[in-house]
Amino acid sequence: MLTIVIITSLIIPSTWISPALWIWPLAIMQSAIAALMSLVWLNPAWTNGWLMIWPHFGIDGFSAPLLALSCWLLPLTFLASQHHLKPMPCAYQRMYITLLTTLQSVIMLAFGATELMLFYVMFEATLIPTLFIITRWGNQKERLLAGNYFIFYTLGGSLPLLVSLVSCYMDFGTISLLIMPNAAPAYHNLSLCTKLWWLTCLLAFMVKLPLYGVHLWLPKAHVEAPIAGSMVLAAILLKLGGFGMLRLMPVLQPLTQGLNYPIMVLALWGVIMTSAICLRQTDVKSMIAYSSVSHMGLVVAGLLTQTTWGVVGAMMMMIAHGLTSSLLFALANTNYERTHTRTMLLARGMQVLLPLMGTWWFFACLANLGLPPLPNLMAELTIITSLFNWSPLTILMTGGGALITVAYSLFLFLTTQRGPVPKHIINMPPTHTREHLLMALHSAPLIMMISAPHLIFSNYA
Repeated sequence: MLTIVIITSLIIPSTWISPALWIWPLAIMQSAIAALMSLVWLNPAWTNGWLMIWPHFGIDGFSAPLLALSCWLLPLTFLASQHHLKPMPCAYQRMYITLLTTLQSVIMLAFGATELMLFYVMFEATLIPTLFIITRWGNQKERLLAGNYFIFYTLGGSLPLLVSLVSCYMDFGTISLLIMPNAAPAYHNLSLCTKLWWLTCLLAFMVKLPLYGVHLWLPKAHVEAPIAGSMVLAAILLKLGGFGMLRLMPVLQPLTQGLNYPIMVLALWGVIMTSAICLRQTDVKSMIAYSSVSHMGLVVAGLLTQTTWGVVGAMMMMIAHGLTSSLLFALANTNYERTHTRTMLLARGMQVLLPLMGTWWFFACLANLGLPPLPNLMAELTIITSLFNWSPLTILMTGGGALITVAYSLFLFLTTQRGPVPKHIINMPPTHTREHLLMALHSAPLIMMISAPHLIFSNYA
């Protein structure tokens, strides 16, 4: 981990000292080297228990796939951003790469932290580069409002977590993830204060995921962010919330059984509501953002069951959704760079003009709706089975959500790729090798997870 963090951090000085012609090739090459080296973390022999790196950093079976995913996405964000940043001054390009690299380094430290306070610091540190990326490189003036939503929602949920961590230290005498699951006291008297403590421990992560009801910041941030911001938000930053819940759930286990009912109902209701909202969206990025809220509702529900199947399904969903959602945003960006609009009705019939890109759209939409044997379906089936064992009534909401997911995924494909080509589209540049490489690098891990799922999921069984 130390080697990969150093290689990633060295992208910053090499970006600032390299000639203008070599800014993007060097950044992509260095990040690709780090991404390839991170695949060693998927070896189960490395993640049976904790593999300590530094005194307060380590890797286990939960953090290894998420670390590998975050490293894999960094060169893809550079590939996706290269075209629309080329006309900008070199200083702007260098600052953009610096912010993305800083965000990646902080995310790696967050996933590898073994102390809860250190995890909280890194969790909050991701706000700064993300806020700059949204508010500076966004396309419209609404980016400032999106930045305000993002910072206040996240900070509003995170400050109670800081108080809760202090309370944890007072109760346990430690906030180490290596010790706390074995030192958690059994709370038999569920007073109001104890219930609030349970809620504040998880509130920050529920806002980050986000849970339905505290999700309004996500569509605004996605719509206004540049392509790299949308890819990182969907693929990695949302997973910090699920990762935090997964880390704290063993500590809150005595409380979880009686207090998770309202959160479970809200998460499952959010699956249906946000899926229904997707059916009436006209903005392609907004639809993909609401789709992320729907899938993260399943992650929350799976984690709250506190069963092996629920945790395995939640981890599978986070990895598969990270790749699929990032792929959809990259595809939406290719359309935007050519048509300069995100409105689906104004950019129809793209399959006639760009047939190979239409194939990537078809694969991404099928992955989003959960086509067998893709890991998206395996994750949904595992979570639905866990929820059905928890309560048979949940099949009504999970089944309804899955049905609507199929509907809006097909609606997305048919609206953007089929139909007559609008008359205002008179000059359509061809697709580039860079774009097809970007889509292939998103799809390859999904196919790898079909053929060799034990590389990622054997540590949770």
